[in-house]
Amino acid sequence: MQNLTTTCLIAGGGPAGMMAGLLLARAGVDVIVLEKHEDFLRDFRGDTIHPSTMQVLHELGLLEDFLKRPHQEISQVEGDIGETRVKIADLSHLPTKARFIALMPQWDFLDFIAEKATAYTRFRLMMRAEARDLIVEDGRVTGLKVETPAGLSEIRSDLVIGADGRHSALRAASGLAVKDLGVPIDVLWMKIAHREGDGDAVLGKIAAGAIFVMLYRGDYWQCALVIRKGGYDEVRAQGLDALRAKVAALAGRDRVDEIQSWDDVKLLTVAVDRLEQWWRPGLLFIGDAAHAMSPVGGIGINLAIQDAVAASNILATPLRRKRLRDSHLAALQKRRLFPTRLTQGFQVTVQNTIIASVLKAREAPPVPFPVKLLQRWPRLRRIPARIIGMGFRPEHVRTEAADQA
Repeated sequence: MQNLTTTCLIAGGGPAGMMAGLLLARAGVDVIVLEKHEDFLRDFRGDTIHPSTMQVLHELGLLEDFLKRPHQEISQVEGDIGETRVKIADLSHLPTKARFIALMPQWDFLDFIAEKATAYTRFRLMMRAEARDLIVEDGRVTGLKVETPAGLSEIRSDLVIGADGRHSALRAASGLAVKDLGVPIDVLWMKIAHREGDGDAVLGKIAAGAIFVMLYRGDYWQCALVIRKGGYDEVRAQGLDALRAKVAALAGRDRVDEIQSWDDVKLLTVAVDRLEQWWRPGLLFIGDAAHAMSPVGGIGINLAIQDAVAASNILATPLRRKRLRDSHLAALQKRRLFPTRLTQGFQVTVQNTIIASVLKAREAPPVPFPVKLLQRWPRLRRIPARIIGMGFRPEHVRTEAADQA
């Protein structure tokens, strides 16, 4: 493959990278997005599309087409604490076009974004193209070394955006310092069949020493069992039958034959961290590559999307005019650091004060006082709905469409 040049080179075809690519191309910036896999089909990725993300799609004129794709809608978030059913969040009052969480496989969401992005002449998506290393000249990142089926090549660009996830190879190569906030949990993902009478609420269950989440996916539940950090080997040592029995009890089933082997159980190693500086000359990180999020609240994807929107708003004009400065990259971090800190602070507080204590408990905990208030005064449920559904600083599309799809 011959060497290429572009204005913006994005490593990572996840939510942050694909949305940034679409928005920048729409604004008239030449963009190449690199995705190391041959498709987006990977199971047990975050599948919740929150109102803030759908508001962005609405502002782009894409929401109606998006909602034509198969999905489930959740406007009320409920859970069980011991034997008590509690209502946590009411999204039906949010000031957004879509007042619900859409449950959709992430690969469908990414396919949708790719379809809309490739309609722009300035957008190019390269599959099976993995960023291997940074190209640095005179202290400035000027491109990437990229591995493709045709071999190793170089792609030069005015700006490289690292959106290659929580295990970012580019972040490791950048030399930028990472602040680890610590996390006491990991998560096991699995599927069980949906049965008649199960209902369809996003359902979290807190029992003695266990936290279990069931996300309704039409004909099945996508389930998450929270375990203590580093506890996967202990779970495996107890055996598959013990895991099946625990999941069945939490799901209210007599058995869960869907878990046939350990191949049906996927480990998510949870991390909560962030770069102390998200950029260096010619290089910017967004999404999980800039700030790995906990699965608490399921809001990591939507925070990544907000990064992408802010990046387009701040960077599109200087990129298009070939006037990008370090100050633009610093401005992006300054804008997005506030909601990142608040969100991670919220997640760490929940992990350390609630989840960790529940996993140690031998009896189901009582309903906490704040949750009792949510039951007594339903209007208070709009507060967690705002945090979950919109975040602390929702972004809006500010760029004009310079390249017509």
